[in-house]
Amino acid sequence: MTGDRVSDRTPAQNAQLALLLEVSGTPKPGNVDRHRDLDELRFEHFMAGAVGAGEGVRRAAAGDPVGAAFETAVAGMATQQGGNTQFGCLLLLVPLVRAAATNSLSPEGVDGVVESTTVDDAVAFYRAFEHVDVAVGEPPPEVDDLDVRRGAAAEPAIRERELTLSDIMELSADPPDGIADGNAREWVTGFERAFDAADALLGDDGPIVERTARIFLDLLADQPDTLVAIDHGVDTARAVSDRAAEVASAVDATGDLSAADSLAEEFVDAGINPGTTADCTAAALCIALERGLSV
Repeated sequence: MTGDRVSDRTPAQNAQLALLLEVSGTPKPGNVDRHRDLDELRFEHFMAGAVGAGEGVRRAAAGDPVGAAFETAVAGMATQQGGNTQFGCLLLLVPLVRAAATNSLSPEGVDGVVESTTVDDAVAFYRAFEHVDVAVGEPPPEVDDLDVRRGAAAEPAIRERELTLSDIMELSADPPDGIADGNAREWVTGFERAFDAADALLGDDGPIVERTARIFLDLLADQPDTLVAIDHGVDTARAVSDRAAEVASAVDATGDLSAADSLAEEFVDAGINPGTTADCTAAALCIALERGLSV
């Protein structure tokens, strides 16, 4: 598929709509959705986060540097009471919006955006961590000075090593030790999973919120979730994917999402939140909207 635009909305509008549709997809096991809140993170926080991110995604579409646009989007997203609602989503959406705005929304086009990132983009990415708490894995000892939780304090190490934002994603996607980050892996693989999931959304039918729930299940079944691995360990993340695969198979066979609703209660009770899978779902929705997904 080429990167030719089909949508009547702007890329920035589609990014915000993708954020709204992602949180509206129901049921998404372990995640906030229209029918389910977490203890301190509620549906309205995600709605407000999607609105707040608007300036940042518009800056991405206008051609501002990727890092600066991302930091602006995160700062706006954080102006609600729930904390981190869509940090990972925005990390994926900003380069997609930049590619779409230049009519190059394709794996090759997004690769071009990624490869053009600079050291300044990397510094802005680190500054974004000062706006909101983000769950991340422990870095290997040899790159402790690049721990993203250092925020702006990591700038000297970034500049000394002359690391671009693309370089940072490479380190996170294939660390010498620790947990590979699913969003970083998208950055270095041409957003492979997001584009495949977008094709599945376009090929499906029915209400988009139900398509979203199905694609979320399929993505979770396909690959262990990074956030689950950080919070509960790799073995639990794999077990969660296995459970999702069982439910996805039942949903595919019957078309009934009630099994996913039961799994949602199971995950929420266990404190399991596959947030990285939700990030990829939002990215897939944005791509599908750009390619004509009708709302």
